Amino acid sequence: MDKYLNIDHVSIDFPTPNGPFRALDNVNLKIEKGEFISIIGHSGCGKSTVMNIVGGLYKATEGGVVLEGREVDEPGPDRAIVFQNHSLFPWLSCYQNVELAVKSVFGSSRSRKQIRDWVEHNLELVHMTHAMHKMPSEISGGMKQRVGIARALSMEPKVLLMDEPFGALDALTRAHLQDSLMDIQAELNNTVMMITHDVDEAVLLSDKIVMMTNGPAATIGEVMEVKLPRPRKRLDLTDNQDYNHYRSEVINFLHQHHARKVA
Repeated sequence: MDKYLNIDHVSIDFPTPNGPFRALDNVNLKIEKGEFISIIGHSGCGKSTVMNIVGGLYKATEGGVVLEGREVDEPGPDRAIVFQNHSLFPWLSCYQNVELAVKSVFGSSRSRKQIRDWVEHNLELVHMTHAMHKMPSEISGGMKQRVGIARALSMEPKVLLMDEPFGALDALTRAHLQDSLMDIQAELNNTVMMITHDVDEAVLLSDKIVMMTNGPAATIGEVMEVKLPRPRKRLDLTDNQDYNHYRSEVINFLHQHHARKVA
């Protein structure tokens, strides 16, 4: 039986002066509704390429992506993307940045009050109502990323795509946002696909960790199911044997593929 999101035999070639370069080869992944999936691997393994194909920014050379029974090959509001760079419009306030997304999706179907309430609701989810009328230049990097997440959630996407969303943040801010993301995902039951280089982040947040082989012609090397009970508290997991086992498995996979890459 097909899952909610199917990445089906996806391969992609990019043109080069020396002929086609195969970045991904025969990637297959089936994701349940409400699952949190992390994709991890060394630089150049095609993590972002997978996400860009799911997001409709790239078109696969072979295979395709099916979401709720419908093939997707172009961008759409059913797949919202949060990048490492917050990508807020600097001339708009935090409120206006979210409002712009809401109006683009629901402008013809919701009243002005409904739009205002929905914008404020999503800013409340990320604890940013106190700064909703500030400009991006007036808030910290972590706060900007919170607004970016609120903007993505406000579109009510079927799949939330996150490309190293916390990679540029300091450790403490990153931890706070990870906790917030777990709370939001528990409340909304979003389907989330996140790219990360951080093993601890992947184990803490994920239901499944997708480990990519090195490029070129990268593919999925292993998919590990993380059966840690939710809600998860990072301090409680420090000495948890299962947590450390999952962490060790991912590190071993990455180490083995690093050694092959160097060799």
